[in-house]
Amino acid sequence: MEPAEKGERYARVFRKAGVFLAKADLGRATQALSEGEELARSLGDGAMARRFAKEIERIRRARVPSPE
Repeated sequence: MEPAEKGERYARVFRKAGVFLAKADLGRATQALSEGEELARSLGDGAMARRFAKEIERIRRARVPSPE
């Protein structure tokens, strides 16, 4: 797969997740990012897989209210 094509596919995943985040649909945003992580792993792109995982974790932390 060409680097430009990989970049396009990753960008599509991030845009999709962004749409769900804008709608406050954290579950579907997480699902979209998980699909991106799987895509990156299938392409052997560990750096992007870690980036998707980091975004998933950020969303999960946002779901849990902080104790005050």
